[in-house]
Order: sequence, then C-alpha cells, then structure tokens
Amino acid sequence: QGRSYSCITEHKPAKLGLMAAAAPVQNAQGARKVPADEIAQPFIKEIQEATSQLPEDRRPKLVGFLANSDPAARKYAEWTGKSFRRDGMEFEVRQVETDDLEQALEEANLDKSVSGIMIYYPVFGNRPSFHGGSYDDSLRDSVSLAKDVEGLCHFYRRTLYRNQRYVDSEQARKCVLPCTPLAVVKILEHLGAYDEQHAVGERMTGKSVTIVNRSEIVGRPLAAMLANDGATVYSVDIDSTYIFRRGKVEPVPATATTEEIVRQSDVVVLGVPSDSYKMDPAWVKEGAIVINVASHKNIDEAALLSTRPGVRFVPQVGKVTVAMLERNLLRLHKNFDGASRLVWDSALGCVAPAPADGKCVTNGQALEAA
Repeated sequence: QGRSYSCITEHKPAKLGLMAAAAPVQNAQGARKVPADEIAQPFIKEIQEATSQLPEDRRPKLVGFLANSDPAARKYAEWTGKSFRRDGMEFEVRQVETDDLEQALEEANLDKSVSGIMIYYPVFGNRPSFHGGSYDDSLRDSVSLAKDVEGLCHFYRRTLYRNQRYVDSEQARKCVLPCTPLAVVKILEHLGAYDEQHAVGERMTGKSVTIVNRSEIVGRPLAAMLANDGATVYSVDIDSTYIFRRGKVEPVPATATTEEIVRQSDVVVLGVPSDSYKMDPAWVKEGAIVINVASHKNIDEAALLSTRPGVRFVPQVGKVTVAMLERNLLRLHKNFDGASRLVWDSALGCVAPAPADGKCVTNGQALEAA
C-alpha cells in the first residue's frame, strides 16, 4: 500500500474535447457493461430463501471489527449491515482501538452467539508482529477457522493453495473462499467463461487470464483459484510478472511485456488501488471479459466499450462480494453451528466437529470451536 504502479502504467487516456464529451458514446458491436446486480441477484434470492428457513433465534450473526479510520471501510461496513438486515441475518460492527483488537477478536472467537468474524484491513499495515510476519497477517491467522467468513486464516489459505475444496475428509463440508476472488469466479461463471461441459477443476482449461494485482487478499488467491480451475494466469504486480498454473508459479520470459500478455488474455482483472493507473483499452482483445475489482476505475470505460467489439465490462464487484460474504457465513453456520470442539486430523489436513461423547479419532487433536 502506498506504492506506485507507475512502472506498469503505460497508458494515459487522452482528454476528450467538449464536443466529444457531449456526444453519446456508442458501444462497439456486442460490447456491453455488466452491472453487478445482474450477477448478485440470484445469490441474494438463494440467501434469503436459506435464511427464511432458519428459526429467528438460530440465524447466523456476523461481527465486523473496525479498528481504522478508513472512510471506505466504514462505508463498506454500512453497506454490509444494510444487506444483512435485508436478507434476514444479523450484523454487528464493533469499533475498537487497535491495541484492544487482539483481545476483542479472541472474545468473539469464544462467543457462541457469533457465527462469523471479519476485520476491516489494513489495521497495522506493515508493522511487524511479535509472532513473526506483519501484525495484520497475525490477526488473519487469529480468527477461528469455524468463524473466518473471509477465508483468510492459515487453514483456508492452505486448503485454497493445495486445491483442497472440503473442510472434512468425508467431503460433506465445503471450504469458504476469500470473498472478492470468489465474486470474480461467480462473475466469470455467469458470463460463460467457465465451460460446464468440463469436470469441476477443468472448466477454465485453455483460458488465459491477466490479473493486475498480487495482494494476499485479492490478486494472489484469485490467481490460484483460476489456475486450480485450469486457466493459465498471468499475475502482474509493481515489479514482476508471474505465471500461475495449477500448483506451480514461474516467472514470465524476460522479454514478455504486460501489453503482450493482455492482448492474448480472455479475461483481464484490474485491481490497482490507485486512480493514476489506467490500462490502455487497445490492449484488450475483442470478446474479452474485463473486471474492475479496484475502488478506482483502472480503465477508460467509454473507450473500452466503444472500441473493443464483444467486450463485456464489469466496473464494480461490491454487490457480488457482499453476497459471497453472506454465502460464506451461511456455509460456516451449516458446517460448524453447535460444535463446541473440532477434531484436527493431521494426516489428512482436515477438520470435523468432535464426536458428542468427546472421544478423539486417531491422529486427531481437539480444537476449541466456540
């Protein structure tokens, strides 16, 4: 954060004259803007139906910890609360001082009335932790896996990167995945990028994807998820570009440029947290899908839609991300509601609610799950 993407910012759109600005822009043939509502609505309906079948006193509750002064985080919290109330679930914002966050988090982990926990990052930025790594990384790993609605703790990172899709060895409980990367996957499914004729895990085979962002919350997990589904993913960041294929990461050839990579991509995902970064729309190939996950628009929408036939552009993903947050909460509730302990099977790398009689299984270690 606070770093410059100038080294990969190779296009600055020309300013439009007053006459051009006044004229309506006509889309190129087949090009269209795809609103987030179009993708989110079926999930919202599914969430509302699932919630309505639960007794009111057994509906899941999400607690969001706000320990920074970021107005965007506060706005996201307000938006989340409005969505949860609409869809019949509880949402509570707990504003705490940064030095009190760790203790507040532990209390929420043990609170049986709390089904899910999220933290509005960044909190400490790159400040180092006593436990190693950054303090924010330590916080992510401190959220109980039974309540980690964002799928960012060590357990879910491990399952994601190992392409392990279930929490338990019986494959009855699906893992949760990070909300924004999951939203991108659902958008791609909606737009037909995933080929349902192929088996699960192969539905992006033959597709080329460029992601301009390699953060631990969005870009890197998204690259792994799409690679695990068969895509060849080019992960572009400030000072490097890597190719993600299932289970493997390698640098691109030294002569490769971002322009060359984008020109061959079926999907382009833009996530640069800066208003100064603008990708040249001329790089985008005809018929590609372009998804903007950044809070800033990383490409000139009018230029893209008017010059690139067949392009589908999703300018915002927030509503789909919130729907995935709700979906993850329902999944955690289904997986772990009523379980006071989990059993960790070190041989299989799985967990499951402990037996009612309290007996452990072979290789098992009991973990508190309240």
